Amino acid sequence: MTPRPGAPRPPAQMWIPPESPAELTTRLRPVPARHPARTVGAIAAVVLGLGLIGGAVTGTWLTGDSSADTADGATYAEVRSVWHSVPVDTLFPRTLKGDGAGPGGADRVWTRIAVAPDSGCAAALDPLLAKALEPVGCTRVLRATYTDATASSVTTVGLVFTEADRKGMLALHNRFTTESLGERTDLMPRALPAKGTVAAGFGGDQRASWTIKVVTEAPVVVYAVSGFADGRTVADPQPADEAKAKGATSAPAQAGLGHEAIGIAERIEQGLRSAVGPQGTEESR
Repeated sequence: MTPRPGAPRPPAQMWIPPESPAELTTRLRPVPARHPARTVGAIAAVVLGLGLIGGAVTGTWLTGDSSADTADGATYAEVRSVWHSVPVDTLFPRTLKGDGAGPGGADRVWTRIAVAPDSGCAAALDPLLAKALEPVGCTRVLRATYTDATASSVTTVGLVFTEADRKGMLALHNRFTTESLGERTDLMPRALPAKGTVAAGFGGDQRASWTIKVVTEAPVVVYAVSGFADGRTVADPQPADEAKAKGATSAPAQAGLGHEAIGIAERIEQGLRSAVGPQGTEESR
């Protein structure tokens, strides 16, 4: 319906098209709908089943307490099961709030517009990035795409689950850090486009800024890659840390796309931590 001349324009987020019908029916794995209280109870049962070790496991990842190193094996085993045991809306909430996450501390709100079925690493990652992750044994990749409240940017975020133990994840983290692998454009994560949405034209040439984080407390690599929603080609993509730096003047920097990638990646990681914590999925929504 066309607004009357002079009538106030609806909020920007109301102009964001809904998720495509195909995506609305996609589940990462069939997970029965749960009441929040039942969800919390189920996760509490898992923790109790693991005994004191399970309790130490959760505390270790949430608090970063290195004194519980002996519980690492149980931590990693529990986190590896998340990709097929936790509802998609918990891992990738339909709405993400980014208080202070934008340039200059501006608030952000992101809406999910697409979720991909869980997939193997070869199908979801560029070959060179998949090769870089080979030492930790990439097992599964989960992906979703979000747009900002103005529908001017799109960001694909991914969770890569691995077979590695803490030692293996530390080694990968150190390699990414010392060799600056997260800043190489040939290791940039793939975008997840979605027909019928503002991310319809979000492909390889539209990627503008990205971040890759190797989590050392769990067998997970978190990444995000952002671009413009109008499908424009970006000739010189820039790592998110550089795009966020003070004084950065590149197109991705001026558009805040580095902030978009990091802001969304951080919140998806936080949601994953909450999903395996004692408060269960209730905190991640």
